[in-house]
Amino acid sequence: RIHHNFGIALYKVGKYKDAEKQFILSELNKSKYYLLRCQFLRGDQKLFHRTLDKLIQNNEVHPMLGSLCDRASQRFAIKTKNPFCENPIENFEKIDLTKKYNFETANSIQNISENNEIDMVIIITPPNQRLELIKELSKAGKHILMEKPIERSTEKAEKIVDICHKNKVSLGIVFQHRFRESSKKLKQLINENKLGPIYSVQVNIPWWRDQSYYDEPGRGTYERDGGGVLISQAIHTLDLMISLVGPVEAVQAISQRTPFHIMEAEDFVSGAFKFKNGAIGSFMASTSSYPGYPESIILNCEKGSAKLESGTLIIQWQNNKIEEFGETSGTGGSADPMAFPFDWHKSLIKNFALSLNDNKSTIVSGEEALKVHTLIDALIESSNKGILVKI
Repeated sequence: RIHHNFGIALYKVGKYKDAEKQFILSELNKSKYYLLRCQFLRGDQKLFHRTLDKLIQNNEVHPMLGSLCDRASQRFAIKTKNPFCENPIENFEKIDLTKKYNFETANSIQNISENNEIDMVIIITPPNQRLELIKELSKAGKHILMEKPIERSTEKAEKIVDICHKNKVSLGIVFQHRFRESSKKLKQLINENKLGPIYSVQVNIPWWRDQSYYDEPGRGTYERDGGGVLISQAIHTLDLMISLVGPVEAVQAISQRTPFHIMEAEDFVSGAFKFKNGAIGSFMASTSSYPGYPESIILNCEKGSAKLESGTLIIQWQNNKIEEFGETSGTGGSADPMAFPFDWHKSLIKNFALSLNDNKSTIVSGEEALKVHTLIDALIESSNKGILVKI
């Protein structure tokens, strides 16, 4: 277990070669799959297929193995028989998640709509596959918690918010960064005016995605995702920024697709903000910053500076005192978009469920989430027209 945990720590910071050595020494079964993932992310085609063939020969069946088979066929142009996805239903029956977690399955959306015991649903489909689901589920009185973004454009997002409002159901959006302990602590300090007025803001999102990420059908396209790094990755940090600093009044930006990726939308955006409270800010978001680094928000305030990064909050007061809150954690900024803990999601889901019981508004409602959609539209418009855009 020690070798596996050490390997995970190295894996999360992008040290895949060193992580492989630890996974090889580990006796845990799951270490095999992380070993394979590291070899894939490093692009070691020969070693990847050697390990993959060995796992297949040993009749290993695992969702990660199935996913890597598909991604490798696109990245290395070598088709490998996929033991998991060949018959996924059979494999899920072997695992039998319904008994393990005590939940039922449904064969159609209608089954969910007509089930009076269901109060809320969580929708995690791509953004281009939600409108009809939301129409039917909200009409049936089901409250909806949905992955970001709301939709591919602000206009379509507003339509979804309106549908839920007319059908009198709550709509919550998954912006889990607000639920980090460090984020909540900074929000508290701002609300209590401990830091004084915010004078300037720095937002930096130097993430990395391998080309294989965008090779998956629909990734980084306007048709499925609604755009690139802004609406798929940076949206989390921008939402958190708005919740801390307040609404943005004007933006000026430049966006571009770098030679790192073959994709339709942008993978690099840089710009400046002017906030309604008088603060100014700088901004950079990228999935072309190898090997990927933690995103950060820095608030330069009258009484000190606050820096949010990797789940930690560091306050440097003007009297030279330094305070630190939270714990360092993965953020999904490296080649593996799933390299982050799930505690924040648990807190968000709990908040949404309790808001229904207490008949209160959830922290990140549909209306609240529209703010970051409007900001993203303004950033893209500014880049396309080469002008300052007021919001």
